[in-house]
Amino acid sequence: MTQSQETEYQAVSPSDFFYRNREIAGFSNPSRAIYVGVRELLENSLDACESAQIPPDIYLRITELSASSGENGTAVYLLRIQDNGTGVPAEEIPACFAQVFYGSKYTLKQNRGTFGMGGKMTILYGQITTHKPVVVTSSTGDEIHEYEMMMDIQKNQPQVLRHTALANEKGWKGTIVELQIEGDYPRIMSRMIEYIRQTAMVNPYADITFIDPKNRLYRFERGTTQMPPVPQRVKPHPHGIDVETLRRMLLVTKSRDMKNFWIDHFQGVGPKTAEKYLTFAGIKTETKPANLSSDDIVKLVRAAKDFQEFYRPDASCLSPIGPDLLETGIRKELNLTEADFIKTVQRPPATYSGYPFIVEAAVVAGPTVRKIGNGITLYRFANRIPLLFDESSCVTYKVISKDINWRTYNVQQDTPLVVAIHLCSTKIPYKSVGKEFLADQIEVEKEITNAIRETARDLRIFISRSVKLERQKHRLNIFGKYLPKIAEFAMKLGDKTDMPDVQKLLDEIRVVNQKEGDEENGVEENDNGEENSVLQPPEEEVFEEELEEELKEEKIDGEAS
Repeated sequence: MTQSQETEYQAVSPSDFFYRNREIAGFSNPSRAIYVGVRELLENSLDACESAQIPPDIYLRITELSASSGENGTAVYLLRIQDNGTGVPAEEIPACFAQVFYGSKYTLKQNRGTFGMGGKMTILYGQITTHKPVVVTSSTGDEIHEYEMMMDIQKNQPQVLRHTALANEKGWKGTIVELQIEGDYPRIMSRMIEYIRQTAMVNPYADITFIDPKNRLYRFERGTTQMPPVPQRVKPHPHGIDVETLRRMLLVTKSRDMKNFWIDHFQGVGPKTAEKYLTFAGIKTETKPANLSSDDIVKLVRAAKDFQEFYRPDASCLSPIGPDLLETGIRKELNLTEADFIKTVQRPPATYSGYPFIVEAAVVAGPTVRKIGNGITLYRFANRIPLLFDESSCVTYKVISKDINWRTYNVQQDTPLVVAIHLCSTKIPYKSVGKEFLADQIEVEKEITNAIRETARDLRIFISRSVKLERQKHRLNIFGKYLPKIAEFAMKLGDKTDMPDVQKLLDEIRVVNQKEGDEENGVEENDNGEENSVLQPPEEEVFEEELEEELKEEKIDGEAS
């Protein structure tokens, strides 16, 4: 008879949990680990600069220290990243960099990070693979503080090994992070460079310098100093509330009754709306928050999701890139010329599950895009973060491959095209904890679809005009090739000695072709000799017939939202 083992119960700290389950944060293998580490540190630097509206100057270097003795190709690397952001107060540095679930991102506004733990997970992974401390140097403008730290994984507390305060004669502000990490850079090299390039694309105001382990320099210069507005902290929206959040708010509120409680703690709720909602929920307006039972709290939450008279969520908590900055970034990183077509749009704010979001999109075509390759190249971004992995699982891929009928816009299967989609929200609907692709939220999918349709309408005109010009160019080449021969034959046939001047005729044909092309594609010249796009009635009628169903869907979507 075997002796049964006694069950052992224990609690683990947050850092110990992620130490045991580091795959959850994306550190699944050595190549992904070094990629995620660079990504998290770079995004923290961008956030530190943007919060103070400082155009980022970021220096990133990866140095190979020693090759691994194993056959898996891993090595120990030193990561160093430096920014010119706001810096971190000296007393906050240990907890901000060596304590999981401690930071400044736990507010209701747009943030790159979701949990504020990406940088700490990088430090944690570096510690468990190399057992080396992290060195953080930072200043808010006064003294420069340098900390050498390790993380007490079991207690989720920082261990400060050394703290040095230095004079800051030049008034430097910013943060420098240095840590050692085990990784496989050669395997992830192409993705790493593409990630930084796409980061520069959606952050065109950033200047990023990257030096890789082979001492190769990659410079991504800023294209503008203009920056998007800083997102503002807002109150929660009633549609996004849950039972636990409401319970916590009721425990700390200073409101004297439920009417004032709802006005004080939620956005878009005035006296009349609060009275209507509480009547709808079956709760008296004069009820004191402390007197609510558990059933009353559940009743309030369920009623909030069904009540349709709340205002739409406040979009000031979002910070979209903007059509102009998005175009600047794409032009800069794709090296577009005046001959290329680019159209960027920003959709009006919309909501899903009480969370506001904005979709931005761009479509690019032309000679430069033809050099990239055939078909559609998709760039995906969420809160200005490039999404490089699991493209086919993302809702954006579903939209461009299934929801959009590209033939409506004269786009053939092999037409070279670049499509960029950016989603910003207080809560990005990721489909997995790896944060690499977006879930199929109906409201988000509709906005992405409508954004691409909006850009594709101008694309259709561009393609029609390009096809017409190519046809005219081909016809003109034929005339240019055979008219001199016809003229020479006519001269000999008529016993003439002077060769007829065919250049005047070719010039007239070129002018006629250009005029016909402009009229067909809706372009006319104004009094200043500049081109204006004016869709001619026959073209407009055909265009509206082809898009009638899609436009009808957009109208329905807009009314529903």
